[in-house]
Amino acid sequence: MNLAFGIHAVEAALKKSAVSELWVDERQKPNPRLKKVLDLANRGQVKIVRRPREELDKLTNGERHQGVLAHLIQQTTAVKQEDLMSLLDELDHPPFLLVLDGVTDPHNLGACLRSANAAGVDAVIVPKDNAVGMTPVVRKVACGAAEDTPFYQVTNLARTLRDLQQAGVWLIGAAGETDGDIYQTDLKGPLALVMGAEGKGMRRLTREHCDLLVKIPMAGTVESLNVSVATGVCLFEALRQRQN
Repeated sequence: MNLAFGIHAVEAALKKSAVSELWVDERQKPNPRLKKVLDLANRGQVKIVRRPREELDKLTNGERHQGVLAHLIQQTTAVKQEDLMSLLDELDHPPFLLVLDGVTDPHNLGACLRSANAAGVDAVIVPKDNAVGMTPVVRKVACGAAEDTPFYQVTNLARTLRDLQQAGVWLIGAAGETDGDIYQTDLKGPLALVMGAEGKGMRRLTREHCDLLVKIPMAGTVESLNVSVATGVCLFEALRQRQN
């Protein structure tokens, strides 16, 4: 079942005309944020159904849904792999991409999508296997970014990385054990930031395809950051440089 839940995710889906039916907690008290969602549904002629909170809880596996759940017409954010090069050709600025190599936690993927959208990333690329895809939890955590950020699930990440290199995109991977410093690295040109999975980091083949490896300098005793936090740090350093 293709779902979105939470105010931001549902509002974004409604704006994309991607909702077939809206379920609202029958005990939900009126508030301005919910009224905005209901107004969007009414304008889009989306059927609104009042349901028991327990039913919404069951469909969202206990995740916080804020009393609203949308049944989606289709998964609007998934893009065919072969369209990636076309997207690069259509850009009027140097590509700015995020590659996530095997992130499995939907909360981490959602947070990465939210940061990517805020930083102006043109597309997020993930492998289709051994990684989380676009789930309702991802949409909820992304707070609307999942509907606005092109999301590519590719069957062969190594081949995709080679294609990006051939298109002139510089692949910079994050790895804690390298000597390179993210803050001393030029991130202004055609760029794909490559982040590894939780705990394991990048796979060997992914690492070998990177043109350069960099790390975030750490001032405390911890050796690494959560992947979504590290992604945010790297993306916004790139954005800082690209705006200057």
